[in-house]
Amino acid sequence: MRDLDIATILVVDDIPENIITLSGILRDKYRVVFATNGLEALELVQKQKVDLILLDVMMPDMDGFEVCQHLKANIMTRDIPVIFVTALGDVHNEAKGLELGAADYLHKPCHSAIVLLRVQMHLERIHQNLALENLVRERTAELNDTRIEILRRLGRAAEYRDNETGMHVIRVSKITYLLALAAGVTESHAQLLLNASPLHDIGKIGIPDYILTKPGPLEPEEMLIMKTHPNIGAKIIGEHPSELLQMARVIALTHHEKWDGSGYPAQLNGEDIPLAGRIVAITDVFDALTSTRPYKSAWTVDAALAYMQSQVGIAFDPHLYQLFVKLIPDILTIRQEFSD
Repeated sequence: MRDLDIATILVVDDIPENIITLSGILRDKYRVVFATNGLEALELVQKQKVDLILLDVMMPDMDGFEVCQHLKANIMTRDIPVIFVTALGDVHNEAKGLELGAADYLHKPCHSAIVLLRVQMHLERIHQNLALENLVRERTAELNDTRIEILRRLGRAAEYRDNETGMHVIRVSKITYLLALAAGVTESHAQLLLNASPLHDIGKIGIPDYILTKPGPLEPEEMLIMKTHPNIGAKIIGEHPSELLQMARVIALTHHEKWDGSGYPAQLNGEDIPLAGRIVAITDVFDALTSTRPYKSAWTVDAALAYMQSQVGIAFDPHLYQLFVKLIPDILTIRQEFSD
């Protein structure tokens, strides 16, 4: 219920005079709807929004306790406050109602001032709970945004060691997002890949500068050192319950694996390579080929695609690569927007 809404109160009682009495108490402040039996009440709450229920206990066929059980068992209605209104005055019945999840218990005959105060109290509690939930949601979103921004900047920090602007990680993450969606993953999973992929080369922090910035081909022993960066990256990210960090670790560890098993560090092959690793293997290589690096000039897009086509089934997942090629117009737009 929003602050500007007039709350809707459902009155459930099999005696029309009781409905008239409660409606007369409430109608000046609230919108009142009614039901004369339990089944009618359960059907009504499925059809329209109800903010609070005043529920009689003693009704034929389905008593108020059974109605309350159904309401609390349904995810769509379990949070609606239920106030029992009954002539039953013994402690046992009141305790039973509260155990079933009722918010309160009123005894007939009801004094109008008490009814209004109890209804107002529980509606205000709803407002307070919603405000608290919104605050928690906002703070959680802020914390998540901060975490994501830190990951992006860590990724760019690694790229600054062999890339003048660090824009490589931004382009890779955005192209990865497009390819993930094209591959059929959900929007939320694609967002996870978008935010985790900037750490794909975080392990380069552990590679000596003389190797990372060497202006020419690496010697075999230098290449062996370079090939340790996926494991270094996995160690830097570590084991963490965060789904985002778990994905970042998978990407860092597997984005240099190859479809035919000739990659590193674990020589995984085919679909044994996690989908995230297979996607970033394509997006990372394309952007690396078409970017200037200390050891090479930037390739043209056509030259990069021609080379990558020759590696389909060797380095790259054939299906993913075909999806990637179809995205080239969008990818070129990303490259222009986030150029070095």
